Amino acid sequence: MKSYHFAVVGATGLVGRTFLKVMEEYHLPVASLRCFASEKSQGMKLPFDGKEWEVETLKEGCFKGVDFALFSAGASISHQWAPLAAKEGAIVIDNSSEWRMDPCCALIVPEINLDDYRTHSSIIANPNCSTIQSVLPLKALDNAFKLLRVTYSTYQAVSGSGKKGIDDWKRCESGEEAQFYPYNIAQTCIPEIDVGMENGYTKEEMKMVNETRKILHRPDLSVSATCVRVPVPIGHGVSIQAEFQKPFELDEVRKILSSFPGIRVVDDLTTHRYPVSILAKGNDFVYVGRIRKDLARENSLLLYCVADNVRKGAASNAVQIAKAIIEREEENV
Repeated sequence: MKSYHFAVVGATGLVGRTFLKVMEEYHLPVASLRCFASEKSQGMKLPFDGKEWEVETLKEGCFKGVDFALFSAGASISHQWAPLAAKEGAIVIDNSSEWRMDPCCALIVPEINLDDYRTHSSIIANPNCSTIQSVLPLKALDNAFKLLRVTYSTYQAVSGSGKKGIDDWKRCESGEEAQFYPYNIAQTCIPEIDVGMENGYTKEEMKMVNETRKILHRPDLSVSATCVRVPVPIGHGVSIQAEFQKPFELDEVRKILSSFPGIRVVDDLTTHRYPVSILAKGNDFVYVGRIRKDLARENSLLLYCVADNVRKGAASNAVQIAKAIIEREEENV
């Protein structure tokens, strides 16, 4: 198999370091690696594949010869540098929100819509962490029963806010005052993630609405969301109410979900087997359980899913995209 030249932008951050970890685990054919971060990290050494790689700062021409550029340095950095990397010939996979709703950029969960990368520009957007884990079971069931309406309630870990969120949670756990969150995240849930919008939703909630529609190729799908930050370090939970056009039986639902790539069904309330954050931590599966019929609406299903938001919700999804593209290209050689 051919080897490829990779760059990681934001390599010293929480997701950036996880990029490197997951790239090793997935045995990507890496010929060379360039690690980029801010000036304060310049010269730092990062381990990858038995070697140490020096952190550089971004500069004109730095993406020359790069085949894949994985970005997780924030929307402003992606806005400035991702088009330059693409212009130099790299396939960009960006973890920020900058390109997700750009009609020229693919928004990909590889188990669902990998082929979108062929019909868009060379910038691929990584979806929001909660969206990624939610659309896997929705896609599986949409194929069978035709999805009509979705309502999300999320329970999002502090690592979804990056290092600042984790540090504030630890700070509050030790009895200090909150500095990053508006309330003591160690003692309460906070129903506010990202900035508020004019329609009364937060930006995070609207991300889930719009990204779900784009990934599923369902622009008119009825979607609403309430997003809540919870005092958990890693592992987002999402409660989903999904209404379908066709009737279903629960055994059929479990069978469909169990056979869909990336999903693990954990659903036995009598033995306390259901998705929890500690089950998902450190792996790339989306765990689905608490599967039951909605008593208030016909052809409506309730379920709960959990995934590691730093891995499947960010770094691993991006690496899986790169791996799948490489495999597709190798098949066509």
